[in-house]
Amino acid sequence: MDTLSTFGIKNMVCQRCIDTVRDIFAELGMPVAEIHLGEVRIRGSADQRQKNDLKVKLESRGFELLEDGRSALVGKIKSLIVETIHHRPEPFTGKISDLLAKTLPYDYSYLSRLFSAVEGRTIERFITLQKIEKVKELLYYNEMTLSEIAYRMNYSSTAHLSAQFRKETGMTSSEFRKLRKPGHRPLDSLS
Repeated sequence: MDTLSTFGIKNMVCQRCIDTVRDIFAELGMPVAEIHLGEVRIRGSADQRQKNDLKVKLESRGFELLEDGRSALVGKIKSLIVETIHHRPEPFTGKISDLLAKTLPYDYSYLSRLFSAVEGRTIERFITLQKIEKVKELLYYNEMTLSEIAYRMNYSSTAHLSAQFRKETGMTSSEFRKLRKPGHRPLDSLS
């Protein structure tokens, strides 16, 4: 049975990122067994030269190799949040805090403290920023009503979404739609 080595990768936020990171590992002769947002598992292990080359190649493409356990765990938290908010085909109706505690082998209070210590902001703040960016995207494409967006993004009401949107962007959702500019930022700039 092959041994697997795991690498945490910061700023992997979309399928294009996964493809790019897979190509980097292939260039370095590191056979990928599994790849997900924020994490790559290779068959076998990597020597120090390969790790150094990997770090340089990743950084040249806007990624970062997470080398300590705390940073890797924060990377997993971010990846789960991004995946839940931006890439699920169906609305997520649960609590992200419950999902994190269920998916990662730690209780939520520990994850929350760790995230704040490493990132300098709370998990809740990170979730809010991600949700607002997704709302901007949905508003821009103008395929859903505000109440449909509120449901999709798991807001308790349209009023709650509207208030949070205005607080974060300084404009109403209607004003944002009238701009007819994308206005949302790339996900990796929120990390």
